[in-house]
Amino acid sequence: MNTSFIQISDCHIDDEINVMGVDSTANLKRILSDIKNREFNALLISGDLTHNGTLNSYNKLQKSLTTIEADIHVMPGNHDDKDNLSSAFNTELQRTFQLDDWQIITLDSVQINKVSGLLSKDQLHFLDGAISNSNAKYTVVCLHHPVVSMNSDWDDKLSLENPEDLFEVVEQYSQVKAILWGHAHQSEAFDYNGVSLFSCPSTAIQFNGPDNIGYNHYTLRSNGKIECKTHWL
Repeated sequence: MNTSFIQISDCHIDDEINVMGVDSTANLKRILSDIKNREFNALLISGDLTHNGTLNSYNKLQKSLTTIEADIHVMPGNHDDKDNLSSAFNTELQRTFQLDDWQIITLDSVQINKVSGLLSKDQLHFLDGAISNSNAKYTVVCLHHPVVSMNSDWDDKLSLENPEDLFEVVEQYSQVKAILWGHAHQSEAFDYNGVSLFSCPSTAIQFNGPDNIGYNHYTLRSNGKIECKTHWL
């Protein structure tokens, strides 16, 4: 049986109306309005939910998300306040959830007062345990920071600092089929030794590429294949 989920990222909701020259709240509402027309089983928000990390901005975001009937899963980005994010959504920031035969793992790659990311030993241990202890046939790993060069104007120094540590864990498990991230505000797809790698565009503004806003829609096949469709508005 096939299942699907939608990834949105880098919403940058703020106490102010304009962020980075755009109305990020209005743009998110456009995205969510389009998402309602899709069939999906979960919504993943892969970091930078807000721009300034205040409780008010998270409450503002949640009001927009009331239109979504599916389960919502979040993880932090470098603009987020982890305590406020966890409190607002009443959730752990490293966790797993399952969609049929697929396990989805969310990791915390954020460093305090740094734009670049790092997976701590605790995060890597959590990942290893989540995969090895799961009865799911297939696994998708999610984090905020890119794990490979974006091959663009994006500064790769702002990506994950220790991707080799992540791949060292992933390479032990053939059931890992994909790694997803945000942060770079652009849509790209790569392959790493048979593992699909997907970068999600921002719902607010893109750093490189189209002026549109967008999101990724994933189809998880019962045969272990994952397909990604980027929808642009």
